[in-house]
Amino acid sequence: MSRRLRTLMAALCALPLAFAAAPSAHAADPTTMTQGFYVDPDSSARRWAAANPGDGRAAAINASIANTPMARWFGSWSGTIGTATGAYVGAADSRDKLPILVAYNIYHRDYCGGHSAGGAASPSAYANWIAQFAGGIAARPAVVILEPDSLGDYGCMTQAQIDEREAMLTGALAEFNRQAPNTWVYMDAGNPRWADAATMARRLHEAGLRQAHGFSLNVSNYITTAENTSYGNAVNNELAARYGYTKPFVVDTSRNGNGSNGQWCNPSGRRIGTPTQTGGGAEMLLWIKTPGESDGNCGVGTGSTAGQFLPEVAYKMIYGY
Repeated sequence: MSRRLRTLMAALCALPLAFAAAPSAHAADPTTMTQGFYVDPDSSARRWAAANPGDGRAAAINASIANTPMARWFGSWSGTIGTATGAYVGAADSRDKLPILVAYNIYHRDYCGGHSAGGAASPSAYANWIAQFAGGIAARPAVVILEPDSLGDYGCMTQAQIDEREAMLTGALAEFNRQAPNTWVYMDAGNPRWADAATMARRLHEAGLRQAHGFSLNVSNYITTAENTSYGNAVNNELAARYGYTKPFVVDTSRNGNGSNGQWCNPSGRRIGTPTQTGGGAEMLLWIKTPGESDGNCGVGTGSTAGQFLPEVAYKMIYGY
């Protein structure tokens, strides 16, 4: 049976559930519409390995990082966003693979931390951008991580700014539900050491979690899968107790092989974690941050910019030193 016929059959069989379930319950499961996860052919790790074949670190980086399915991040650098997401998801679809995308362009992005500051110029500009993002995906299967750090980054914000941010996220979810029915969207919920489970459950709910497929944890961080899984379950306990529902969650395992030493910005001695897969105590374990990409001008990445690929950091992360 062809993939497109499988997709149609899955959608038809699931229609009664779609009508009975919450607004975020889509007609099909994108993991069953595809044959495994998509390996980004243009990741920073793959580009570096291809450009430096004579470097002694290239073989290890290519084998252990560049060929692992991981997310591609989209923001202001991506050009016309609908074209960019459409091309990426289309390339994955042509290979019957499931792509992972990160939407990272919210207005006042990283407002308190500052290392990845930027984003859309206004809430309305963001609404237009995210609508085009979703439209580029359309009906093709995909996984989207929605705005990492956006719900943990409240420390320096006024209530009006918090309300504005939550409205942007709610609007984004509405666009995905309207335009991208075979996309699982995970709202980012930070990590276990940022906000307690009750606080994060409230923030998720107020930002529209009912409309999302689930939530994501540990994006660009180093905390163990076990600690994240315990936290995700605690968040769900709070959601159930307070609001009467729970959601699946995913964990970013790209850099948590050695756990955290308490530092989040380019700490030394970290290690790559479990490759992208379904299950593992969460709905999925995903590589969302590319190992070796800098967190900013800090730690072992001093002198770098956020997102810059640092081959020595990547190489050491493979072996955990």
